[in-house]
Amino acid sequence: MNIKSLLLGSAAALAAVSGAQAADAIVAAEPEPMEYVRVCDAFGTGYFYIPGTETCLKISGYVRFQVDVGDEVNGLNAGDWDAWTRGRVEFQSKSDTELGTLTGLIAIHGEASRDAVNSSAGDNFYFDEVYMSLGGFKIGDYYNWWDKGINGETDSLGQNTRTTAVSYTYTGDAFSAGLQVDEISRPAGANGDGQGVGIEAIVSAKFGAAAFDLLGSYDIEAEEGAVRLLGSAPVGPGTLQAAAIWSSGEGNGATLQNYWNKSEWTTAVSYAFKATDKFTVTPGFQYYWNGVTGPGDFEGDNYFQAGLTLDYAITAGLATKVSVQYADEHDDVDEAWSGFFRLQRTF
Repeated sequence: MNIKSLLLGSAAALAAVSGAQAADAIVAAEPEPMEYVRVCDAFGTGYFYIPGTETCLKISGYVRFQVDVGDEVNGLNAGDWDAWTRGRVEFQSKSDTELGTLTGLIAIHGEASRDAVNSSAGDNFYFDEVYMSLGGFKIGDYYNWWDKGINGETDSLGQNTRTTAVSYTYTGDAFSAGLQVDEISRPAGANGDGQGVGIEAIVSAKFGAAAFDLLGSYDIEAEEGAVRLLGSAPVGPGTLQAAAIWSSGEGNGATLQNYWNKSEWTTAVSYAFKATDKFTVTPGFQYYWNGVTGPGDFEGDNYFQAGLTLDYAITAGLATKVSVQYADEHDDVDEAWSGFFRLQRTF
């Protein structure tokens, strides 16, 4: 009887404890669903969807190390060579809308170069480009059409190539045309009257593998303009490119023309010879007619510059560039040799 009572009591106690535990049981919360980053292939490689949105984002950039050589390179009077480093990060967003592709771009530059007392006071950090575009419209601070050059490092085919502007570009299958209004900033009293306005217009066409650009611009404050024709075509194992510029004048008085004020005429040519899949050799040449002799005058010397650029792809994302340039003597400017060595990691 005692054993039976003991067993019954134990069973009752166990049931009571089990009931209490069941009542006080802790229920684990369901884990939040994880949202993985999705690849966006609608706008090319490198884009991904910003989580929770239909906006695609691409992060890219490069790290560059460069050594410049030449007489007083980079404005340094103390020597004939200078080593410096640059970092660039670019954020580009894209999304489809009922009005076309909506794009936003922020490109940040930072450059570092130590001086004689190991100071980084000359370093800078700035927005290289900041703009938005929708369909064919574009507005912001960015490189204008004069920034486009030819292969190699010999040519100089534009001046003041980054402006705050608004533009519209129509793009067809083999033809495009664009119109742009530039804000031209000048120091008030020193080189004009502060803010000015410039107009750019471009027509581009492709004929098979050949491509051509015809660009015209007018600086309203300087009352002068310039026209540039640029062409490119594959020839043999490389690409032949050429350009020509005509300018109506340097400017009126202290107000220099914004687009081209070095000479009345200039023409440039380069040939990018692809020696191997990784190695490209590019000789270049540019000739100037009627250089500048005074405000508004194109009656100076004729002169030229010539150079050679070597590009080698070391591995995926890492390349080196070596360039050597010679500038002819003209208008009290001595002949000069210059060049650089560059190592760049792109991502």
